[in-house]
This record gives sequence, C-alpha cells and structure tokens, in this order.
Amino acid sequence: MFSWDDLDTFAIAFFVLLPIVAFIHVVGHKFFIWIFGEQGDLIIGRGVKLFQLGSIHFHVLYFIDSACNLQGMEKEKTWKQIVIYAGGILFNLIAIVVVNFLIIQGILPKSHIFYQFVYFSVYYIFFAIIPCDYGENNPSDGKSIYLAWKNHYKNR
Repeated sequence: MFSWDDLDTFAIAFFVLLPIVAFIHVVGHKFFIWIFGEQGDLIIGRGVKLFQLGSIHFHVLYFIDSACNLQGMEKEKTWKQIVIYAGGILFNLIAIVVVNFLIIQGILPKSHIFYQFVYFSVYYIFFAIIPCDYGENNPSDGKSIYLAWKNHYKNR
C-alpha cells in the first residue's frame, strides 16, 4: 500500500527515472536522424522553455513529456523512416539489456531504483509500439512505422 514513507521513492521515480527513460527514448530517435544526416530537435518537457543546448530544448515541466521533431521525414526512404521511428524503442531495449547485464555482473546492485528504471523502459516501449494517436498530428512510433510502411506500398 502507498504511504507517506513512499514519497521519496515516488519522487525519484517520477522526477528522475521517468524523465531519464523518456530522454533515452528521444535520443534513440535523434541518433538515427543524426546517422542519416538529417535535422531534428529534442524537446524535453512541456511549458515555458528554460534554455536550449544546441538542438535540445529544455522546458520547465521536464518530467511530463519528451519529443523529437523530425524535419522532412516524408521525403526519406521508407526504411530510413522506420529505423528513425523505431530508434526510441531500440534505445529503451538497449538500456534494459545494459542495466540487467550490469546487475548480473555485480557492477550495479539489485535495487528498487533499477527495477523501476526497467519498468518505466518497458512501459515506454509498450506504449510506443501500440499504433495509435496521442493527439492531433501526434502518432505513436508504432503508428508512424505502420503509416510509413503503408505509404510505401500505396505509392508503388
């Protein structure tokens, strides 16, 4: 049962771990955008923009959301679009494997913090894969992959 004693664990999970998982996810997209020589901005959080480091925009509500703006994706080859859209999922999977490997090797301790990190990573993967809309012009990664694939075969 959740009690006042759990507030510190909740705060770490909500204000530290979840934003780290979200950041890893958008860095996955940005990595493949960069590999393919394209441009894209990372947006960390919502609300008033606090500052910007290069193409990374930090907002005051950093823990709410993260996004990656992809410039000119519709002009890219289908396989590149799919790799970029899947990049966040891939990076979350890699993070899960790395954390579990480090725990198995005894480098990281078995800890509730790492359990929560993996839990949030699985959560992010799950909701990224589901092909749905998260608002107007904001499809999930799964839906973006589906639409890229569908448009590829429609335009043949």
